[in-house]
Amino acid sequence: IRIDPKCAEAYSKRGVSYAILRDRAKAIEDYTQAIKIDPKCAAAYYGRGISYAELGDHSKAVEDYTRAIELHPKSAEAYHDRGRSYAKLDDHKKAIEDYMKAIEFDPNNADFYCNRGVSYAELGDHSKAIEDYTRAIELNPKSASTYFCRGYSYAKLGDHAKAIEDYTRAIEFDPNYAWIYYKRGFSYAKLGDHLKAIADFTQAIEIDPNDKDVYVNRGVSYAKLDDHLKAIEDYTQAIKINPKLARAYVGRGLSYAKLGDHAKAIEDYTQAIEIDPNFANAYVCRGSSHGILGDYSKVSEDFTQTINIVPNNKDAYLVRGSSYYILGDHSKAIEDFTQAIEIDSNYALAYRSRGNSYLALGDHLKANADFARAIEIDPNKCT
Repeated sequence: IRIDPKCAEAYSKRGVSYAILRDRAKAIEDYTQAIKIDPKCAAAYYGRGISYAELGDHSKAVEDYTRAIELHPKSAEAYHDRGRSYAKLDDHKKAIEDYMKAIEFDPNNADFYCNRGVSYAELGDHSKAIEDYTRAIELNPKSASTYFCRGYSYAKLGDHAKAIEDYTRAIEFDPNYAWIYYKRGFSYAKLGDHLKAIADFTQAIEIDPNDKDVYVNRGVSYAKLDDHLKAIEDYTQAIKINPKLARAYVGRGLSYAKLGDHAKAIEDYTQAIEIDPNFANAYVCRGSSHGILGDYSKVSEDFTQTINIVPNNKDAYLVRGSSYYILGDHSKAIEDFTQAIEIDSNYALAYRSRGNSYLALGDHLKANADFARAIEIDPNKCT
C-alpha cells in the first residue's frame, strides 16, 4: 500500500487479515477503501458484508452481499451468507431463496442445507427442515448441530423417539453441549420416562448451572414422580436465577398443594399472578386451593378471572358454578352450568350439576331432564 496507495486488492487483503484477527472495525475501513478505489471489487463487498454481519449489522451486510452478487452472480458463498443475514433479520422466505441459489451453485455443501433447514423450521415447516437436515447429515455425518436441529424438528412434529435418537447422536459428537441434554430430557419427559429425563436435566445443569428452564423442567419431572420436595428445590433454584419466572412459582405452588400446604401454594400462585396477571392457570390453581380450604367466595373470584382470560373454558364455568352452588346462589350456578353446556353440548358433569341446582330450587321437571341427559351422555359417571 505504501508503494501503491491505489491498490484495491491490497486493501481488500489487509481487510481479510484484520477480519481474521477479529478487528472488524479496521477490516471494514480497509474494505471501504478498496471499494472507493475499485467500485467493482466483489471481494471487498463480500468481506465487508461478513464483517458487518459479525458486528450484528445484518441490514448493511445484506447490502454488501447484494453488491457482491451483482458483480459475481454465481458466488454460492455470497448467496449463502446473505441468506444467513436475512435469517438474522427474521426474513426466512428470502433466506430460503438465497440458500436455494447457493445450493444450485454448490450442491454438496452441508452447511447450505442445514441453514435452509433452520429457516424452514423457523417458518414451521419441520417436514422440509428434516429433509434438509438429512441431506446435510449425508454430506457431513459428524455434525452435532445438524443432528440436534433434526432432533428438534422431530420433537416439534411429536416424534420424540426419533428426536431422542438424533439428540443422542449429537451428544456423541459434542458431549459438553448442555442444551442437547436439556432437549433430550424434554423428549424423555414427553414420553413419560421421567427418570431418564431427570438424568439428562441433571447433566445439563452440571454443564450449565445457571439455566432456569432446566431446573423448571427437572422440577416438573420430579413432581410427576411424586417427589415434591425435590421439585420444590428445583423450582426454588429457578426462581433464584429469575425471580420473575411465573411458571416456576406455579410449579412450586402445585407441589406445595400436593404436600397439603395450600397456604404456601396460594402465596406462590399469587406471586405468579403479580408477575403475569394474564396467567390463566395460576388463577385456576389458586382457585382450586381456595376450594380445598373452603373459601368458595375466592374460588368464584379466581375462576371469574380465568373466564375473563379464557372465555371458552367450560371447566372454569363448571367450577365457578359449583362454587355458587355451595354458596347457595343457584341462579348464578345455573347460568354458569348453562354456559358450560353451550360450549360443549355433551358435557355430562355440567348437566348433572345444573340438575342439582334445579333440584335445590324445587324445579323437578328441569332437574330430571338434566339428570336424564347426563346419564345418556355418560351412564358410568352420572347414574
